[in-house]
This record gives sequence, structure tokens and C-alpha cells, in this order.
Amino acid sequence: MNDDQLLRYSRHILLDEIGIEGQERLLQAHVVVVGAGGLGSPAALYLATAGVGRLTLIDPDQVDLTNLQRQIAHSMNRIGQAKVTSAQEAIQSLNPDVQVQPLAQKANDELLDRLLPTADVVLDCTDNYRTRQLINAACVRHQRPLVSGAAIRFDAQISVFDPRQAHSPCYACLFDPAAPPEEAQCATMGVFAPLVGIVGSLQAAEALKLISLAGPSLAGRLLMLDARSMEWTQMKLKRQSACPVCGEAANRHPKPQV
Repeated sequence: MNDDQLLRYSRHILLDEIGIEGQERLLQAHVVVVGAGGLGSPAALYLATAGVGRLTLIDPDQVDLTNLQRQIAHSMNRIGQAKVTSAQEAIQSLNPDVQVQPLAQKANDELLDRLLPTADVVLDCTDNYRTRQLINAACVRHQRPLVSGAAIRFDAQISVFDPRQAHSPCYACLFDPAAPPEEAQCATMGVFAPLVGIVGSLQAAEALKLISLAGPSLAGRLLMLDARSMEWTQMKLKRQSACPVCGEAANRHPKPQV
């Protein structure tokens, strides 16, 4: 680290759990963030200010006026702009040293198979069940930790799915890919503005801990928040042997890596 970086990240370096070595790991890390909206905005901004060296942002959408109630990476003067380039501008105004790769497209198997071999952590900041399952399957294939968050109305959840750990479940262990729930969209259901900030910030925190080795992750636990009462509930999770993605049968016939 140079003198400017030592000053910029001094509050991290003062933490025994991070220190110089942990901050160096952050500077050398690559994080893939899928979704640059309500969750992806605070997550990406905190990852950038914390010094993650390289961020890849994936989102096919453009900034809309209705986004500005909660998606803090965007602004009035960037309405109509691709969300990933809008977020890139916000990130680089905070920390120009971060390398940002904006990809204005939908996540798919081909793209994730190309990106994940060099990624340290993946953040699922999407609101689409099919895409969540696709991201999870790619993380299992490439043995990459996944930080998954969700928020709708006043309810939210967050967990870490880490296929590098023998007993850690994957997203499909908890949510069956073959039984998608009825989709709940912010456009019809609404979402409490600060709620996505809470969850997105927690996603960034989990990613930073995974990279810097600052502490144990949420792997094996699901946190659920009722923002009306501000009460957290914790559920312990186990890997399912019959899981179609990470279970015993799936492991006997893994999909070849690209």
C-alpha cells in the first residue's frame, strides 16, 4: 500500500481482525455483484469505500425515477442511464482506485462461468427467483462463496452459502429450484426504503469478512428481519443430501467447468 492508501484505510488497519494483511487482501480481491438496484447500490458502494480492488457489476436495467426512493448509487441526472454505469460513476467518485467492470446485461451461465473463476465472492442482489438459482448453481460449480440478500415490503433476509465448506448448504437446499414461489415485485408490493440499505450493507459486511478473514460468515444461518418491529430471527441451515445442485447425486455428475 502507498501512503494515500494507508491513510484512506487507516480505520480498517487499526482493527486487529483486519490490519495490514486483511486490507491487502481486500485491495487484491475481485467481487461480482449481480444487481445494481436497491441491494446492489449500498453493497457496491461499501465494497468500494472499503478498498475492494475490482468490482464487476451486472444489471440489464436503466435508472428510473421510481428507483431513486431507495437505490442510493443513482441520481436524478443519471435517469435513463444504465444502472451499472451510473453505479460506476458513484463508486469512482468515492474511490477512483477501484477497477469497475460494468456489464449492462442479464446474468447467464456463460457470463458467470467466465467471471467466477477469478472472483473471490459473489453477491446476489437480484429480485428474480430464476436468476438467484442460476447464480447459486454457478457458485457451486466454481466453489465460490455466495452472499444472498432479499427485501420486500418490510421483510428481509440474508445468508451466506459457501460451497467450500463441507456442511454449508447452497441456496437450492433452502429454496427448491423446481418449486418457484409467486414472485413479489417492488413495483406492485412496495419496499421500505432503508430496508434495502440495511440488507445491502450487511451483504457488503459479509463479503468483506470472507475476503479479509475478519470473522466467521453467516454460512449455515439465515437471518430474517421484520423492519416493522425491528426484530431479527435466525434459522440454522443444513446441506441437503438430496439437493439437486449441491447434493450427493449432483456431486456424482457435476457440470464441467468452462
